[in-house]
Amino acid sequence: MGIEVTDVIEGFGHENVQANHPSTLEFTKDKQLSKKGDCILIVSADKGLADLNPKLKEALRKPHAALIVKIEVGSLTEEIHAKGSLHLALNHPQEIVVRKSDYVSDRTLGIHADKAAKDLSRELVGKLKNPKQKARITLTVTS
Repeated sequence: MGIEVTDVIEGFGHENVQANHPSTLEFTKDKQLSKKGDCILIVSADKGLADLNPKLKEALRKPHAALIVKIEVGSLTEEIHAKGSLHLALNHPQEIVVRKSDYVSDRTLGIHADKAAKDLSRELVGKLKNPKQKARITLTVTS
């Protein structure tokens, strides 16, 4: 049996949330968002990759690591399932990106995700267009 590690990120919606990107989704500590940031769901996040629980990062770098990203916005919840990788740096100070592809950069949290920004419920995305809307992201890694 493997280990399970969790961490929680809190942030807010923004009026420019588009959530149209076909292959990624992102959470950022940045407070502003232009309409070009079509993968960004959450701004003013209280953590970037560098701030995550070291045990979670260690677990994500193990072979066969599985990641669940649970996004809670009011009464709505959405889950994204992705994989970890031995190649993850997990040290970006501002951003957290989940990708459908296997591309890894210093902003990547997980790869081979089953959803990107455009795949999320439009009701959830609608709530995230409100800058006062709080969002909670629970990351769970099993490895």
